[in-house]
Amino acid sequence: MEPYELTVAEAAEAVRTRRVSPVELVDSALARIARVEPRLKAFTTVTADRARDAARRAETAIARGAHRGPLHGMPVGLKDLIDVAGMATTASSRVRSGHRAEADSTVAARLASAGAALVGKTHTHEFAYGLTTPQTANAWDPDRVAGGSSGGSAVAVAAGAAAFALGTDTGGSIRVPAALNGVVGLKPTYGLVPRHGVTSLAWSLDHVGPLTRTVEDAGLVLAALVGHDPRDPASVAAPPADHRPGRGTDPTDLTGLRVGVPGNYYFDRVDPEVEAAVRRAIGRLEELGARLVDVEIPMTRYIRAAHWGLMVPEATAYHERTLRAVPDLYEADIRVLLEAGELMTAGDYLRAQRARTLMGRAWRDMLEAVDLIAAPTVPLTAVESGRTGVTWGDGSVESVADAYVRLSAPANLTGVPALSLPVGLDSAGLPIGMQLMGRPFGEAAVLRAGHALERTGTARGLAPDRAA
Repeated sequence: MEPYELTVAEAAEAVRTRRVSPVELVDSALARIARVEPRLKAFTTVTADRARDAARRAETAIARGAHRGPLHGMPVGLKDLIDVAGMATTASSRVRSGHRAEADSTVAARLASAGAALVGKTHTHEFAYGLTTPQTANAWDPDRVAGGSSGGSAVAVAAGAAAFALGTDTGGSIRVPAALNGVVGLKPTYGLVPRHGVTSLAWSLDHVGPLTRTVEDAGLVLAALVGHDPRDPASVAAPPADHRPGRGTDPTDLTGLRVGVPGNYYFDRVDPEVEAAVRRAIGRLEELGARLVDVEIPMTRYIRAAHWGLMVPEATAYHERTLRAVPDLYEADIRVLLEAGELMTAGDYLRAQRARTLMGRAWRDMLEAVDLIAAPTVPLTAVESGRTGVTWGDGSVESVADAYVRLSAPANLTGVPALSLPVGLDSAGLPIGMQLMGRPFGEAAVLRAGHALERTGTARGLAPDRAA
């Protein structure tokens, strides 16, 4: 096994016991980038010298007994919305050409403090305003979409180019590419991970979280990111929690866990192979001791309108100056969305806020009866690059972007934690993702259930080597 194939947990143990060095880990990741990047194009920039310097420092520190924990020496990719002092933060846009960050974002600083080695910045759909990341190819099939907007981060992890990566999620932008590339993506509770120094899409919906190869790794990375930061107005001082799953005597025992199975919305207009794989995984949760409970998702008719009613005007407000100054530097699809936001009224925005408030209360009431909701992450697997629409069995037609965001947006509106993990492959050999959603600050339950599935062989590892 090559060092790049190790999970964070495996690599951390190998580093701790000095069977593998941080330099070997980083060199292996950089060699992997050189092999797959010409086809996958996951990175906006590769920071090889910076990564090797960090790896050498980590190796020296660990040799003298100053081991900082499981992320020390781990190769990491950061979505190119996340500031690192002195580096470009381009948001994969010509609008940001020449931009340099003056200081580290909170999450970049925390990862640096944990000893992680930055191997590069990863592509996003321009300013995170899309669900495909058109610059980047899917790690399982380079002729298909990577998903977005954190497509570069998901592909880097799936291809072995980084041990883990960070993404952002405003309507599913961590979970969608995680599902399409067969990796794990965690959108934490709103406010749990600070966003200071992270380029915004929509302030009231944005989240930062990890993309990893395993649920266990997601917990290890989350533990390094949490903590109040007053520079982010949404940041909260959450109660202390152990985000590392599987700490009990039997990590596969889910006795007492109540898992809600939606009777509406989440299984509507879903590919039959996706539905079958997710329902099998739900059945596996029951076999592990969880109790399945039928639930009704509230206020579903308002989900799309409320999400777009918040995201579109907030994004337009963020881009107001540059949209007027350099409109031609935006890609056509993003410019249209930003201009559409100028047509929305204050009344539209306030009605969306009210709907979100009512929806949040309704979800909290629903989650009193269960610990988790289990559902598909996306209704279909990765489509061919350039495909714009989906025709469902009932004859209805939906855009690819609307299809991918439909099942992920509710967790952004309500702010609840949501984990996507792989639960199988379709007949084309493409990954299928399941989503576990919990109560606010209920990451421990979400990670516990995901880890139990992972330990019983439901999840998958690296993508097959088809990109070179």
